Amino acid sequence: MRKIILAAMLLASAIAGASAADGKLVVYTSQPNTDAQQTVGAFMAKYPGVKVEWVRDGTPKILAKLRAEIEAGQPQADVLLIADVVTMEGLKKEGRLLAYPEAEVSGIEAALYDKDKTYFSTKLITTGIVYNTKAPFVPASWEDLTRPEAKGLVAMPSPLTSGAAMIHTVTLTGNLPQGWNYYDALARNGAQASGGNGDVLKAVSGGDKLFGMIVDYMPLREKAKGAPIEFVFPREGVSAVTEPVAILSTARNADAAKAFVDFLLSKDGQQAAAKMGYIPARADIALPAGYPDRSSIKVLGYDAAAALANDAANKEKFGAVMSQ
Repeated sequence: MRKIILAAMLLASAIAGASAADGKLVVYTSQPNTDAQQTVGAFMAKYPGVKVEWVRDGTPKILAKLRAEIEAGQPQADVLLIADVVTMEGLKKEGRLLAYPEAEVSGIEAALYDKDKTYFSTKLITTGIVYNTKAPFVPASWEDLTRPEAKGLVAMPSPLTSGAAMIHTVTLTGNLPQGWNYYDALARNGAQASGGNGDVLKAVSGGDKLFGMIVDYMPLREKAKGAPIEFVFPREGVSAVTEPVAILSTARNADAAKAFVDFLLSKDGQQAAAKMGYIPARADIALPAGYPDRSSIKVLGYDAAAALANDAANKEKFGAVMSQ
């Protein structure tokens, strides 16, 4: 009888915990619309008492909207789910993020969340090489994009317009032995840097360019639809943005915000991310179809705090090297 009573108490406690969060939750996100809808839908299915209102745009525009609201004394968002940790580092430095020390981070490497637990990575979106099946060779290394056969055939997103591209640039220049000379070699080989990852995908899948630097999920999704492209994780390693989630210090519904964070980091939330085609942050969740084994993907080191401090200088350097 005691076991039955104890089990009932534990069940009641679990139900109460799952349903404690209610009311309106406002999420600002840079996820693609379809992904954002799926994320919000999965969360509300588990927390039916919470009504999520979400705003979707690119990270720079989301941040501009948030800053305008802060300036007016009326920040609307409870939660941010955006592309990169550099932005989160900046907000943390300003005291804009709420620490959540009780967040459930089981199965997630410590390097993937802030040591003070103000933001948490929800997935890994790596940048590698996409190539058209008509390309003159199969690239295996970042160095391959500087080969004579690739002259004038390489496209990449510009760090001046893409946060993920800036992280990629800082990661490569900080890890490749050539440093910034690597980008100088790309420029001399006629590599074109403009727009975002979608522009690279369009150029390479359409055959205007035959090689490109791009985030992993885009070409893998398009390949599955029949596009004449392949994706490579270069042997030196890849950069990664981690789509971190954070609760704002001005959140009006902190309980629902914490529930949202916990959901994204839970097995259910991480499996939802994998179903969308992303590498989950949790090591105990299988990768989506089309990806190699997790152990074969080498993610290069990246210092978000240093990148934040050197952002303007890095953009100036890139513009000078690529003659933009």
